[in-house]
Formats: sequence, structure tokens, C-alpha cells
Amino acid sequence: MDEPIQLDALGAGGPYRSRSRLPIRELGGRPVAELSLVPRLYVQRTMAALHRARTMPADERVSALTRAGRLFETGVVGGLGAEEYRHIVSRVSGMPITVVRSAASGIAHRAGEAYRTTRYARPEGAVDDWRDPLTRSGQAVWTRRGDVFAVHAAGNHPGVHTLWLEALAMGYRVAVRPSRREPFTPHRLITALRESGFGEDQVALLPTDYSVADDVIRDADLAMVYGGEEVVSKYGDDVRVLPQGPGRSKILLTEDDWERHLGTIVESVSAFGGTACVNTTAVFVRGDPAPVAAAVAERLAAIPSLPPEDDAAVLPVQPVTDARAVEKYLLDHVDGATPLLGGDGIVHDLGDGSGVLRPAVFLVDRPDAPQTGIELSFPCVWFAPWSPADGVGPLRNTLVLTAMTRDDDLVDRLVDDPSIRNVYLGDAPTFWMPQWVPHDAYLGEFLMRTKGVIRA
Repeated sequence: MDEPIQLDALGAGGPYRSRSRLPIRELGGRPVAELSLVPRLYVQRTMAALHRARTMPADERVSALTRAGRLFETGVVGGLGAEEYRHIVSRVSGMPITVVRSAASGIAHRAGEAYRTTRYARPEGAVDDWRDPLTRSGQAVWTRRGDVFAVHAAGNHPGVHTLWLEALAMGYRVAVRPSRREPFTPHRLITALRESGFGEDQVALLPTDYSVADDVIRDADLAMVYGGEEVVSKYGDDVRVLPQGPGRSKILLTEDDWERHLGTIVESVSAFGGTACVNTTAVFVRGDPAPVAAAVAERLAAIPSLPPEDDAAVLPVQPVTDARAVEKYLLDHVDGATPLLGGDGIVHDLGDGSGVLRPAVFLVDRPDAPQTGIELSFPCVWFAPWSPADGVGPLRNTLVLTAMTRDDDLVDRLVDDPSIRNVYLGDAPTFWMPQWVPHDAYLGEFLMRTKGVIRA
């Protein structure tokens, strides 16, 4: 058997292989890598080095990010070629290989565009440098709120690693605690960044066990943390931390011509294997939702069950015991909902220790049914009736709401509601998110501030 790949920590002194190493297994249970877990003292020393470091000049950051993106996508990094990296991510995470390939290309593109993307967040009346001639008569200067940014990364999709590249572009030093579920992407990306010009005291990879995880956050100036409701509850009141919780993205259909939107609904539910926070998890229909739900269920039922490395794979795969646990959670929360797909189970056992998570479609009888707030890591959607009398209430607390409506007064209320972070009108899938559109606001709104400067 091949020796496991060694995923070393990447601290201020270079790669570090610890005595405490976590086996990373592919879906069938075979160990394919070992992730070095660092102790508290190592975290403290690395974070202190990031604080002491000087910020790279902006032009050097831009060039290094562009080089790193190309290397990440096409080169040999840490001994892994590009296709070998994509294959192992697919086999470990269960993400369809086509999704991994697309994400890798997206990371490379966003690295090259990271500095330009930050411009969307900068106030129009601000400049980047106090030396700008406009400061002679007084001007706002856009400046960092701190120097060191920490990230507790998610492992549900490689694309989560596009966002913190903007922090590097803005001059932050960045420390990433990777997900145990998929540490290959951040390890490859940070190695590529270092090989492309970022110093070891500019960007770090700090895998830790749970007892040390909070030290990474505590020793940073600002942080971003991915997770479920427990993360939002834990960090929601900390002004230094930007929680990235469940998306609970939704679609609202108020018109009768739903057939022409069917493809958009199906794609919104199933894109990325249904694992992303921008996947639709609830659809609200003015009138009877049953015909729409039945049509969506028919389309989703036709998706084949395939191993994730198959080019035709669409659905996510997990170790079969984990997949059964997801299935049990779902079926324990049906609570009177009507199943149109997946009511008798969602796991397709592939016979190698892994199982495909097949789509599920349910009908609930009221818009405030608690199931409409459930977000799971596969294509699972709840259809509910909605009427104008129900108002905005059932649509709140969502990352993306696609509203297929001609009611401008309703749109005013949706845009005004602070708990609905993005509003798409018409036939736009909830996963549509180009770099100029904010995710959960622009990251620059959290990391930067304006400061008045006048050179009298």
C-alpha cells in the first residue's frame, strides 16, 4: 500500500510535521494522508510571527496572488499534480469530480482577481494610501481594522477558500485552520502562495484539535468561522468574528408560469451536489405547491447514483455510516410532511463502504413549518404554500432568496429586510454568485474601515 501523503502544518518556520497526526481517509475507509495537528505553543508562536511581520507592498501581493492561482490550478504542489489533487479531494470529500475541477479553476481565477474584487467594497469617496494627492485637502483613507486574520475553514466545498484570498489582497496576514474533512485544498493553496512570493510569516496553515482551535481565533485581530447554528451562537456577539452559518437559501414563486422556471429550481437544489450554503433548501409557492414539487421530484429522481470520481456524478457521497446518520436525521424530522422523493430512504450503498446521498423532496402544509429551516449536505428541499398575507416572515434568515414575482411592493420589503442577505429577482439560481456580487456582504466591509486624513 502506498505511504500516506503527509500534510504538514505550515507555520512561520516552514513546514512542520508533528507527532500528533490525524489519518485522513477516503470514502471506503482507506487512509490516504496524515494531517499534522499542532499544539497550543506552536499556534501562539506562529500567530506572534504573523503579528510581527511587515505587510507586503500591494503590487507584490497582486503579482504573487496571480502566480499562486496558476500554480494551484495547473502545477505540481507539495508533490501532487493538479489532476491527482482533484481526484483525491473527490475521493475524500465525496464531492463530484466535476465540482472539484470547477472549484479549482474558480480558486485560480479568484486569486488573480482578488485585489480587484476588493475594490467593490471600498467606499467611492475613499483612497487606498495617505500619500494620495487627494489627502492634501482632506480625504477618507481605506485602511485595515487589524493585521492578522484567522479562518476556521469549512470542508463542504473547495470554493470556501476563495474568500480569504481577499484578506491577503488587502494586506492582512492570514492563518487558516483547515477542516479535517478536506484539508488538501487549503494545504495546496497556501503552499502555492508561499512558492509564489508570500513569506512564511504572511500566510499559515494551522491544523489543530478542538481544544486548541479557539487559540487561533483569540490570537488574531479578526476572524471568520464557518459552521452550523452552534458557530453562530458561539460567535454571534463577538464583533471580532464573522460567523458563516447555514445559508437556508430559498425560492419564492408567486406567478402561475412556474414551468419555465423548473430548470432553475432543480439546478438551485442540486448544483454542487446540494452541499453549498447557496443551494435552495425551501421553495414557497403562492397557491398549491404540489404540482411544482412533483415536477422537481421527477427531475431529481432521474439523477444517477455514481461514485464521485465519475465524470457523470452529480450527487455527494459519504462513508455509508455517515450517510445513514444523515438519512436518520432527515427521517426523524419529517413530522407529518408528505414525501415525494426520499421518504423511504436516501442512501444508495455503492458497496465499497460509501453511499450516495440521493435527493429528497417533501411537502409541508404551512409556510412556517420548521422543516423549511433544515439545511442538509445533499439535495434536500421542502415545498410550502405561501400567500401575500404570510408576508416576509417565512422568507427571513436566508443567504439568498430568489423571488420570481412581479410584486414591487413585496420586493421592497424583501430588499429592506436585514435577515435576507441577497435578493435575486426572476429566473436566477440561488447559487449564482459572481465575484462582484457580495456573498454575505463584502468581506472588505468587515476587514476595512475609513479613516480621515488631511495633509495641511
